[in-house]
Amino acid sequence: MPQHKSCEKRIRLSRKQNARNRTIKSAVKTATKRFLAAEGEDAEAAYRAVASEFDTAAKKGVIPKARANRKKSRLARELNRRSSQS
Repeated sequence: MPQHKSCEKRIRLSRKQNARNRTIKSAVKTATKRFLAAEGEDAEAAYRAVASEFDTAAKKGVIPKARANRKKSRLARELNRRSSQS
């Protein structure tokens, strides 16, 4: 048990932040899975959605900006690869 009021507050804050981070990470993973499952025109819309989720996560500090950019780049390459095959 925490001995100081400030420790109690830190525990409360870290629980809130952890819950917020988990929901944002979950949204990113869900959007990524939807993109990978989408085909054709749906894939372009799904890519825009997943890119937006990555930007949001990076802006809020849940994931580093460089990681978000790297993942978006890889997904964009996948989108281009799919469209060139069609």
